[in-house]
Amino acid sequence: MREQKQKKLLIIEDDESIRDLLTYALRGEGYQVIGAATGKGGLRLIGQMEPDALLLDAMLPDMDGFDICREVSEKYAIPILMLTARTDTIDKIVALELGADDYMTKPFELREVSARIKALLRRKEKAANRSGNQRAQLPEGVELDKKAYAVYKHGQEIKLKPKEFELLLLFHEYPGRVFSREEIVDHVWEMDYDGDLRTVDVHVQRIRKKLNAALIETVFGVGYRMSERGAG
Repeated sequence: MREQKQKKLLIIEDDESIRDLLTYALRGEGYQVIGAATGKGGLRLIGQMEPDALLLDAMLPDMDGFDICREVSEKYAIPILMLTARTDTIDKIVALELGADDYMTKPFELREVSARIKALLRRKEKAANRSGNQRAQLPEGVELDKKAYAVYKHGQEIKLKPKEFELLLLFHEYPGRVFSREEIVDHVWEMDYDGDLRTVDVHVQRIRKKLNAALIETVFGVGYRMSERGAG
């Protein structure tokens, strides 16, 4: 049996006690964990270690965590879990709009942090083990490579975050079906999600912006579906 590759996590958190606590706990879960106390240091490490997931504090001494979130999302397809003392709903929506995949407020339970990281990583592993046709053709020159977890438009790779890819794949695999926001959360987030359902709207908007606005249709009062032109 082939040994499973150890997942790499990067923690960008200026509070040393929190950073050390997370590092110790997550290493105990079997992850390779590296921590950074500053935004600039964390950004350098991303290019060096290519982490499988990023835990990011929103308030850092040298950079705004939201700016880091946006920069990482534009350059990499790394799941981002934001950890912050901010509790305002608007901060959560901004984080999701900038590319965060999940958002937790301090103080938090270590077991919940671990569960959310596993949820962020799980579906990518499942997608890599899919059988059958790995290529899916969508309209407007868009192509999904299910095994590589990649998306191409007119032959050029477009960086989609894991949750964006999973959402697009869900619509493609159920052509014509309308999904409510609650159903989308159940399928894509794969765990009890107590956050704002507007996160679904944010992810749909990001897919439309990156690929094509007509790819996903809004069914007012119900939810979303893949456009009929994209069902083939």
